[in-house]
Amino acid sequence: MSNFSDLGLSSEILKALPELGIDTPTQIQQEAIPILLASQNDFIGLAQTGTGKTAAFGLPIIDLVDHDWKATQAIVLAPTRELVQQITDQLQQFSKYYKKLNVVAVYGGASITGQMKDLKKSCQIVVATPGRCIDLIGRKALKLEDISHVILDEADEMLNMGFKEELNKILAFTPKEKHTWLFSATMPKAIKNIVHEYMNDPKEVTVSAGVKVNVNIEHKYVLLKASDKTEAIERIMDTHSDFYGIIFCRTKMDTVSLSDELNKDGYSADALNGDLTQKQRDHVMKKFKAMKLRVLIATDVAARGIDVNNVTHVIHHRLPDEIEFYTHRSGRTARAGKTGVSLILATKGDLKKIKFLEQRLQIGFEKDVLPSMTNIRSNKLEQWANSIEKVEVSNNISKEDWDKVQEIFADMDKDQLIQKLISRELKALSGSSETKNINVEEGRSERSQGNPNEQRFYINLGEMDGMDDEGLTKLITEVTGIKDSSITDMTVLNKCSYYTVPRDQASRISEALDGLDIDGREVRTNPDEDRPPSSGKKRGGDRRRGQSSGGGYGRGGSGRSSGRGGSSDRRSSGRNSSGGGSYGGSGSGGRKGGGRRRF
Repeated sequence: MSNFSDLGLSSEILKALPELGIDTPTQIQQEAIPILLASQNDFIGLAQTGTGKTAAFGLPIIDLVDHDWKATQAIVLAPTRELVQQITDQLQQFSKYYKKLNVVAVYGGASITGQMKDLKKSCQIVVATPGRCIDLIGRKALKLEDISHVILDEADEMLNMGFKEELNKILAFTPKEKHTWLFSATMPKAIKNIVHEYMNDPKEVTVSAGVKVNVNIEHKYVLLKASDKTEAIERIMDTHSDFYGIIFCRTKMDTVSLSDELNKDGYSADALNGDLTQKQRDHVMKKFKAMKLRVLIATDVAARGIDVNNVTHVIHHRLPDEIEFYTHRSGRTARAGKTGVSLILATKGDLKKIKFLEQRLQIGFEKDVLPSMTNIRSNKLEQWANSIEKVEVSNNISKEDWDKVQEIFADMDKDQLIQKLISRELKALSGSSETKNINVEEGRSERSQGNPNEQRFYINLGEMDGMDDEGLTKLITEVTGIKDSSITDMTVLNKCSYYTVPRDQASRISEALDGLDIDGREVRTNPDEDRPPSSGKKRGGDRRRGQSSGGGYGRGGSGRSSGRGGSSDRRSSGRNSSGGGSYGGSGSGGRKGGGRRRF
């Protein structure tokens, strides 16, 4: 099937879709809509964000509810306020020619009194966040006894965000005789439990992760050191005058620190993370949608449901653990038929992850090069000159003002004036790193690129010891006291790892780490150029092994804990032998993903 008219939808919906620029059904829509319209089975749809899931369940439910009956007959549950608003808006657009249908959104952070009033009116479909739904049920404002369909959208994210108890309560309030439709990017164990308890012989449709969800996205990466990422972002924004983007970070702290750095350097940015109140979130999103911010910096969970057109770039400050999150992130650009760029700020340790993304998602990544400051200056001067050329001459210049300026410039010819203007603009553009090349070449070590202020280290811990970038960084910072921002270019291999620190802090590394005992394994760390062969020869023989309890790491009996929850074997903690669907995970190299595909 290649047309919506082949799927069994009503003439009212078929009339609305072309007006919304929706012409051809996606794979999930082609396969799901006929099954859902038949309304004979429960349903599971496994598909990523950006595959058209909202229309896949939204179009059938609009046709299935009784528009002449005022009772609430369908409820759609979604994890975030933004996603609830997005779904509601789309359902209202789809049902444009159904005059009696009413769709109401209820979510936290807004007046519950106003939402209670909306629910008293004719309301066939409710779209809700789990928390607000429970609240309204408790106030007897939301009644579910006439529910014929329950739709769980982004079910995995609702569970990730801690809504398991709320979902169980809501489902328990609904009639036994109903249809449950579940849409999710993944199928972890907790969702399988919901399927087993609340669904009856569901039909399942899966859109594989390998499907290209948006061919209008250019997937690129630049190779650099971790310490140069902020400067790289600024160079990208300077190069693209129309830059309007979202930067994804792994942690809340990263969103705040990066936002502060960019604002300090004169770039309009703000952070969106789970620590913000709903009022603060709304304020940030209002500024971003109004394009008063050039860049929004967000965590994966905080960005759920963001639907903003005209985003030109998605930048991955660090790659996510899960494959699905890369698709979720990149899908924020190239919307409504536009093109966009998904750019990874990669260190050498990310290269194997990028290769794995290429293979699993069937997309090609182009290696890009960050512009030099010379090119940026030239580009900005050209933009500046073009902006002046386009200025309309004002009719409000008084003769007095004209004469004053003419007098000041009387002894200056045109070339001199232009030279002075350019010199002033160049001064504003100059910076301490204007000649620095921050691109890193593949296959070259940091030492060969000649940075005398940094020291590259080897350590005999790797993936086989349960280490990843974050875990190894935490170990080094807690033992040595070095700030995590000082540790750059982390490369974690199977049996060993490499990292770089400022040369003036290198002595602290050897003193604190070399000879440390971790779960009965003696740590060896050395400057890279002085790395000994893997002979197992003991270093630091006069040091005493510390017995660390609870799977912690310690030296001299200090018993410092690594917080691994009491596991005594780091190599078996959180790992499996098969790779567990990990990013690049085969053999013993994969971390257990709990159903998710991870790096």
